[in-house]
Amino acid sequence: MEIAIIAHDGKKEDIVKFLIKNREVLQQEKINFIATGTTGGRAEAAGFKTRRMLSGPLGGDAQIAGRVAEGKTQMVLFFKDPLSSHPHEADVNMLIRVCDVHNVPLATNEATAQLLIDAIAQQS
Repeated sequence: MEIAIIAHDGKKEDIVKFLIKNREVLQQEKINFIATGTTGGRAEAAGFKTRRMLSGPLGGDAQIAGRVAEGKTQMVLFFKDPLSSHPHEADVNMLIRVCDVHNVPLATNEATAQLLIDAIAQQS
């Protein structure tokens, strides 16, 4: 299973803490990560192997959306910062739309992400 991890600047620390909290489930052999540039770097620093795409504003969100559309990515964890504006909001909306079109689970906050990870844990 390929899981994409993305976080706006104000949420990068939160997503890393989330990954660490769920390390046991997320480091199963059957799970692979892709991530936008900086988020991937932070996840790697915490011990998670990731395949890094471009930074979100430079096209990373679009790269991940392409992988969702191709059926390569089965889940997206995108910790959005609802209190900040983002110049690449169109890319974010496109990623959300592609997840909806292809029926791929997308969590935009920690509570929803935890539900998805708990579902993975139950399948193991």
